Amino acid sequence: MADKVFPMTAEGKVKLEEELENLKLVKRPEAIERIKVARGFGDLSENSEYESAKDEQAALETRIVQVENMLRYAQIIDANAVAADEVSLGKTVTFVEVGDDEEESYTIVGAAEADAFNGKISNDSPIAQALIGKHQGEKVDISTPGGTMTVEITKVEG
Repeated sequence: MADKVFPMTAEGKVKLEEELENLKLVKRPEAIERIKVARGFGDLSENSEYESAKDEQAALETRIVQVENMLRYAQIIDANAVAADEVSLGKTVTFVEVGDDEEESYTIVGAAEADAFNGKISNDSPIAQALIGKHQGEKVDISTPGGTMTVEITKVEG
């Protein structure tokens, strides 16, 4: 069975490496210390602090495995390998919905580094899927859960 590839920008990979280092060197020792302190509160079968600390450690270990897996199968995308006006992973695309004047800009990134609140959308999102491979000046129909919208790509940077 082939493992999933995690496309990401070089910047996204660096951020994941920093997160992994923080999880292993800072968060893990803190969680271990909390468990140690909670053990001192007595009977483990009725010790809610101990249970909470163990649950936190389990979530932490799960995240460490996730990040290690994403880094192991990271595929760094070079936005410069495609035409300058072509939408691709790692590039910022600006578009307007036809009939509207308001521009929207998003940077298309791998799912591992998506952050919609900061304008970074996953390459797996409906918007990115519709825009990838298109060029500045093209009109594109985007199917979203709220319906279909037609946009015109006004700018591609990256």
